Amino acid sequence: MPPKPVSNRAPAQKQTKSRVKKTTARKQPLPAGERLKRLFTSLCAQIDGGHFENAIKTCDKILKIEPEDKDALQTKVFLLLQTEQYGAALSLTDSNETYVFEKGYSLYRTNQEADALKALEVTKKNKGDDDRGVLHLEAQLAYREGSYQAAFDLYTQLLDTSDPSSEEHADILTNLEAAQKHLDFIDSGHLRALDELPTSISNNLESAPPPQPPSAAATVTSAIALQETNVSKKEKSVRLKRVPKGVVLGVTPLPDPERWLKKSERSTFGTGGKRRKAGGGATQGSVESAPPAPSQGSKSAGKGKKKK
Repeated sequence: MPPKPVSNRAPAQKQTKSRVKKTTARKQPLPAGERLKRLFTSLCAQIDGGHFENAIKTCDKILKIEPEDKDALQTKVFLLLQTEQYGAALSLTDSNETYVFEKGYSLYRTNQEADALKALEVTKKNKGDDDRGVLHLEAQLAYREGSYQAAFDLYTQLLDTSDPSSEEHADILTNLEAAQKHLDFIDSGHLRALDELPTSISNNLESAPPPQPPSAAATVTSAIALQETNVSKKEKSVRLKRVPKGVVLGVTPLPDPERWLKKSERSTFGTGGKRRKAGGGATQGSVESAPPAPSQGSKSAGKGKKKK
């Protein structure tokens, strides 16, 4: 075989690769528009699912990015009213004239009727007298102030224009019935109640002094008596069917509560019993004396007495 040709090239030097330090690339934050889009998607899902508390937190995140977002602000006010957080709703709507009606409703629910009436007047100027929300709030305030006839008229107006299959229709009927009962009592109900009283009481109603309020001592004693009656009602009598034969309540001693435990695990184990004495009565450390060994002299003496 012919010899292999020898190449004139010099052996290539191996280039050593330098180790490159791996640096973790930081994720760049999403732009504000993309974050708002995702937050609004989550907000719609939370409202549809009835998770109002989480929806309020999502509104706060949106308002942190865009403080003047009207949709997020209006949604948060609605959610606060739905969750009955009227104090937070007042702090949110107090400085914003756009939500005067929501402010008036929050004032009504927090028993601030005078301020609620002022907010109602402003709402009437903005929305008009025929707005259903305004009519509802006006009827509720009239009922609370004792103007039952005005409340009755407003609820009648709302009932005529409501859908019979809606929840609003049922609520209006309930409120209308309550206003009607008050009107009936004012017109003729109190007279009927007076007629049912005995003559000895009805004749002296105008001349008799007003009843005195009960004293503090009488109130305390009545409260104590009420507590005692409640305690006695709670105590249940033992059914005789569940009492085993031969057991007399109050006479037969109760069974040992530790009867289900092992004897070694009971609290009475090792108490009251006689201890066994080790070594036949000897105390610890004593050494029993061995019997005396026979002496050698006695053995030899015995051997000497034997006859040959």
